[in-house]
Amino acid sequence: MKAKEIIKRYDKDGITIVWKPAKCIHSEICVRSLPRVYRPEENPWIQPENATVEELQAQITRCPSGALSYENESTGNDKQMSTNEIKVIKGGPLMVKGSIQLEGADGDIQSLEGSNALCRCGASGRKPYCDGSHRKISFE
Repeated sequence: MKAKEIIKRYDKDGITIVWKPAKCIHSEICVRSLPRVYRPEENPWIQPENATVEELQAQITRCPSGALSYENESTGNDKQMSTNEIKVIKGGPLMVKGSIQLEGADGDIQSLEGSNALCRCGASGRKPYCDGSHRKISFE
C-alpha cells in the first residue's frame, strides 16, 4: 500500500503555489532565489505574500525537482513544462520533465507530471526518486 502523498498549497493573488515535499531534492534554489519567501526556519516556511506573482512564477519554474509548482486560479492547470525532457545533472539526479508513465520494479505504474528527479547514485532512500543523497556520497 502506498503512503498518501503530502501536498501543501499557498494562495497568492490568483495563483496557488503547490509544494510536494516528497519530491524535493533540497537544491535550495528556492531559498537562494527568494529568501524572503522561502524560510525553512519558520512556519509556514513558504510566505508568498513577500513577493510578486511574477517573482514567484519565475522562481517556481526553476525548481529542478518539481516539488514546487503553481496553478492558475482561473484554470486550475499546473503551470510546469508541457513538453517531455530528460536531462542528466552532473553529480546529481536524472531530471525528467513532462507527462510520463513510470513503471517501478514491482510493476506498479505511476503517471507523473511536471518535473521529477530520479536517482542515479543508488543512495536515495526514496528510489526511484532522488532525495539529495548524492551530495552525501560525493556522487560523480
